[in-house]
Amino acid sequence: MKQILIISGFISVGLGVLGMFIPLLPTTPFLLLAGVCFARSSQKAHHWLLNNRICGEYIRNYRQNRSIRLSHKISAVSLLWITIGYSVVFAPLHFTVKILLLIIAAAVSKHILGLNTYVPGKT
Repeated sequence: MKQILIISGFISVGLGVLGMFIPLLPTTPFLLLAGVCFARSSQKAHHWLLNNRICGEYIRNYRQNRSIRLSHKISAVSLLWITIGYSVVFAPLHFTVKILLLIIAAAVSKHILGLNTYVPGKT
């Protein structure tokens, strides 16, 4: 079971990192899932995840304060709208699919912008 949790944790980290670049793939749930998998299977992997240069701060801020940095909000929402906008304008999609994509982008943007903004030094 320990090996399954470790493997699941690393797959979740990979999907979470991909989610930083693919707008409709969620980052936070995968990174939190990785934290749970590692906490139950490997203290070393859990420590690595929480202290990781790329996603450690992201996970700690979200778990402790349900917050993310303003720069992360801006980049996530910008990348979301750029890729969705590109798809809506240039991809040969049915009109209904384009509307659905815009609704999803609006809902995801609302969620991201609704999170608390993390300010370093402020708890």
